[in-house]
Amino acid sequence: MAHNRPLRKIQSTKSASDNREVRKVPVPSHRLTPLKEHWLKVYTPVVEHLRLDIRFNVKSRNVEIRNPVPDDEIGSQHLQKAADFVKAFVYGFEVEDALALIRLDNLFVESFEVKDVKTLKGDHLSRAIGRLAGKGGRTKFTIENVTKTRIVLADTKIHILGSYQNIQVSMRAICNLILGSPPSKVYGQLQQLSKSKVL
Repeated sequence: MAHNRPLRKIQSTKSASDNREVRKVPVPSHRLTPLKEHWLKVYTPVVEHLRLDIRFNVKSRNVEIRNPVPDDEIGSQHLQKAADFVKAFVYGFEVEDALALIRLDNLFVESFEVKDVKTLKGDHLSRAIGRLAGKGGRTKFTIENVTKTRIVLADTKIHILGSYQNIQVSMRAICNLILGSPPSKVYGQLQQLSKSKVL
C-alpha cells in the first residue's frame, strides 16, 4: 500500500517576481496586424536598450512590459519609457518616430478628440477631419514640419508626438482648423511663428 502520510498543502510562497513592476498596453484589433509585422522593431529596443522583458498576451490582447529586477528605480523609469513607446506605436505612429520617446527625455504624446474642441456631427465632422489632413495630407505635413511634431489622425482622435512647447503650437493650429479657419490662414500663423524662432 502507498504511504499513508497526509498530503501537505503546498504553501503559495510570494516570489521575488511579485515585486516586479508590470505595465500593460492594450492593443485595439485594428493595430494587431501592424504590431505583428513590426514586432521585432518594437521588441528589440525594449529588450536590448532598456533591458526589460516584453511579451504580447494573446488572450488579453495586451503588450506586457516587465522590469526583470524587483524594486529597481532606473528600471521603473525605463518601464515608463517603454510603455510610452509601445503606446505611441499602438496609436499609429511609425516605429521610428515612436523610438524617439526612448531616446529623448523631453518628448510626450498628447491625445484629444475633435469633439473636445467643437461638437461636430456627420458631414461637418468629416469636413473638419478633411481640413486637418488637407489635400494629399499636405496640411498635416506642413504642421508637422513647422512644429517639429508627428501627428496621427485616427478617425476622430488626434495624437501628437513632440516636445511640450511644440505640441502646444501644433494643437493650436489643429484647433483653429477644427473651428473652421482656412488652411491658408493657419499656414500664415505657423510661418510667422517659425520666423520668430519660437519653435
